[in-house]
Amino acid sequence: MIRQVKLSDVKEFHRINTEELGYSYSIDKSLSQLKKILNDEKHHILGLYQSDLDGQVLGYVHAEIYEEIYADTSLNVLALAVKKSNQHQGIGAELIVFLENQALHRDIHLVRLNSGMSRINAHNFYQHLGFDYVKDQKKFIKEI
Repeated sequence: MIRQVKLSDVKEFHRINTEELGYSYSIDKSLSQLKKILNDEKHHILGLYQSDLDGQVLGYVHAEIYEEIYADTSLNVLALAVKKSNQHQGIGAELIVFLENQALHRDIHLVRLNSGMSRINAHNFYQHLGFDYVKDQKKFIKEI
């Protein structure tokens, strides 16, 4: 089942972000970020997939409302992660449907996401769900 996220879920988020997405970010900082995000429900959408059998957290989706001058408002997927041992069970697809329903509830009709160039399996998954591949990009970052 997909449920609302709670602050007490931070350990599971941290584990999934570390093990499945490869992010090295402290749990203390993760908690601080989660507090901010949960207090900004008009801008952020979080859904957590929990096993009906044992209550184990198996994955999550995080998106933000994305507004630009040159395009319609969309939901921008910031993270979609499912534990490796639970992939290919329809969990990721359910999380995307959850997100699409959240978008429609807000009268938003576009979902966008970026995916690393080497994540070929993820690209196939997104295309299978109806996402169109539109362009290559490079990510730049500057710490200030």
